[in-house]
Amino acid sequence: MSPVIETEEHKALRSAVSALGNRYGRDYLTRTIAEGRHPTELWSEAGKLGYLGVNLPEEYGGGGGGVTELSIVLEELGAAGCPLLMLVVSPAICGTVISRFGTEDQKRAWLPGIADGTRLMAFGITEPDAGSNSHRITTTARRDGTDWLLTGRKVFVSGVDQADATLIVGRTHDARTGSLKPCLFIVPRDAEGFSRRPIDMELSAAEKQFELVLDDVRLPAEALVGDEDAGLLQLFAGLNPERIMTAAFAIGMGRHALAKAVEYARDRTVWKSPIGAHQAIAHPLAQAHIDLELARLMMQKAAHLYDTGDDTGAGEAANMAKYAAGEACVKAVDQAVHTLGGNGLTREFGLASLITAARVSRIAPVSREMILNYVSHQTLGLPKSY
Repeated sequence: MSPVIETEEHKALRSAVSALGNRYGRDYLTRTIAEGRHPTELWSEAGKLGYLGVNLPEEYGGGGGGVTELSIVLEELGAAGCPLLMLVVSPAICGTVISRFGTEDQKRAWLPGIADGTRLMAFGITEPDAGSNSHRITTTARRDGTDWLLTGRKVFVSGVDQADATLIVGRTHDARTGSLKPCLFIVPRDAEGFSRRPIDMELSAAEKQFELVLDDVRLPAEALVGDEDAGLLQLFAGLNPERIMTAAFAIGMGRHALAKAVEYARDRTVWKSPIGAHQAIAHPLAQAHIDLELARLMMQKAAHLYDTGDDTGAGEAANMAKYAAGEACVKAVDQAVHTLGGNGLTREFGLASLITAARVSRIAPVSREMILNYVSHQTLGLPKSY
């Protein structure tokens, strides 16, 4: 089946998740944020219905699908106004990496819980001084007998307060070359020497951001995920779904904002006809819709390539999808707020908070400039400036 035309199963999944999302809606999420708690009711219901683990193997409690199905879940929850950020992190990044590269014991220990929502895993890659340059990651792992000792710092790690463990990207010394290579470790939340500090964000979100400190955290040999020599492959096995899911998050948010604006423009009458009859209002909304649809096409292509095992093709498409979705989301939210005028900044309509949230999709998990660099070098073959 072409990724452009959705199967009946995908349409049914979309419809079912949309119904769940609309039962909760934007008001539910706004309320949980105001109360300083997590959207646990929605998370656990989505887990019971099998939506959180649609991408994980059936033999470990998942739905046996791929990122294609998981992106539908996140997009539709976003369109209903209640996206779950940890869908990007726990099943998409951590679940994918463990199901592709984990040992049998790691799969049994983690995947069923990730799939039904009873266990949560965070993901730590970003560092204070490394930014987008993953070659500058300084969190290092060194052997001590059969154990590993992990030392370093991470920032902007989502949901660590809820997570049972964090999948940490560290680096180990390559005995042959003397250089550092990436490796992934499962660090339990109560590990000695593992501490966290919340980052004070102006962004309103149910999921908090944390800085982590790892001070000689001792881990058993089985905390290492996959092969010590295949770190880069394993890392990108998690980062491509992260980009695809970020695109889904952005498209869902853009659709939610656009739907609010369209509803308002249809009803609000200032002169003789509803404001939506005026092209200065209608055309930008139509453009926002087109941009969101185009971004979704690229996201579907990226998910299709990833799910069929084309990691290289998926890398390029996932970057493009994330770029297109981030731009489309920011424009859709901006236009929605503008359509409502002063009402667009009131709590009643719930759009103003999306201005900051939409901006995140241009920044994380990789900035739009780094995606343009990727396309310049990898796709167009232009020389590097760095």
